[in-house]
Amino acid sequence: QVQLVESGGGLVQAGGSLRLSCAASVRTSAMGWFRLAPGKEREFVAAITRNVDLQYADSVNGRFTISRDNAKNTMYLQMNNLKPEDTAVYLCAASWRIMSPQARRFKSTYDCWGQGTQVTVSS
Repeated sequence: QVQLVESGGGLVQAGGSLRLSCAASVRTSAMGWFRLAPGKEREFVAAITRNVDLQYADSVNGRFTISRDNAKNTMYLQMNNLKPEDTAVYLCAASWRIMSPQARRFKSTYDCWGQGTQVTVSS
C-alpha cells in the first residue's frame, strides 16, 4: 500500500522557519504541498516534478522553497519568514502521472495524500 508520511511541523513565532518532509513508500512523479486552515478550502502551496519543475502559490513565493530527493522518494518544504496566516495543516500529495504545470495546482489531480502535519505560527 502506498504511503506518504509528513514530518517537521510545529509551533514557531512569526518570522521563524520550519522544514517539512514527506517520505513516499514508492517512486512518484509530481509531488505537491497543500494546506488546510480552519474554515478554508484546501489550498495549493507548491509542487515539484522529478526533473525539478517548480510551482508556487503567490502567497508563499519567495518565502518557501520546495525540493526533493528522488533517490529517497522524499520531498521537502523549507518555510522561511513564516506569518500567522501560514498556520494550517500541511498535506503532502503525490501523483504517478505526468501533469501539466497548471494541473499540479489542483488537489483533484493527485493520486495519494498524507495525513498532514500541523504548522502553527504565533504573532
